Parts: sequence; structure tokens; C-alpha cells
Amino acid sequence: MKKLFFGICLTLVLSGTVPAENPNTVIVDVLSKTGSSWDGEPLPDYPAGKPEITILRIKIPAGTQLPLHKHPVINAGVLLSGELTVVTEDNKTLHLKAGDPIVEVVNTWHYGKNEGSEPAEILVFYSGTADRPITLKK
Repeated sequence: MKKLFFGICLTLVLSGTVPAENPNTVIVDVLSKTGSSWDGEPLPDYPAGKPEITILRIKIPAGTQLPLHKHPVINAGVLLSGELTVVTEDNKTLHLKAGDPIVEVVNTWHYGKNEGSEPAEILVFYSGTADRPITLKK
């Protein structure tokens, strides 16, 4: 009976018919659902091969700039705390604050920098294959 009730509640929440004020209600927020990266480019097809998911929690100290790099695989994340600026080689720029999602650019040289006064922490999910790196440095 509990499973049925939970399923009904989840269905109602997803359909938007249950008030969010109920403390026993599961709330689902869609942070991002897209076929494009943050710069508007379409995401590539998934590569053939054995799938491999990598989840990283990355902490970037205040005032730190990461090296120029690119990701040959689709990845997305959420900035958990702090601030982060992402800049592509052709100067497209994205500013993130805590709670913001990002669908990262694929096969595009870019870097991240923490221009804030506290560490930035981001949780990133990479959807790749077992025989392929998730990051390449220039």
C-alpha cells in the first residue's frame, strides 16, 4: 500500500496537482532538460561502445582558473556552492551561481574560473564510454 501511495503522490507532484507545502510530498525540480549545451550548440550523438558514467565533485578554490581543456563526451552538472565562470576559446561566457545547472560544451576548448571569494563546488555527470577520456587538456 505504501508503494502505491508513493507512486500516486509522485505522479501528482510531477503533474503539478499536489501543493508543495505538504511536508510528506516528494518534490521534483527539473533543473535542465535539453539537447543543446549552454552555448546553444546541439549535443553530439552518443559514441558507440560500452557505456561508462563518471560522477565528479570538483572543488575550485577562490581565485583559481582551470587550464584550457575540452570534453569529448556529454556532461552536465550543478554548481553546489560558490560562483563559477566558464569561458570558451572564442570568448562565449557563462556565469554560474550556486544552484545553477550547466550542460557543458562538448569538443570545445574552454576553461572555468572562480572569481568569487569562496570555493566553488560543482557536481558533474559524464556520459562516456569505457575506452574514452572525459577530459583532454590543451
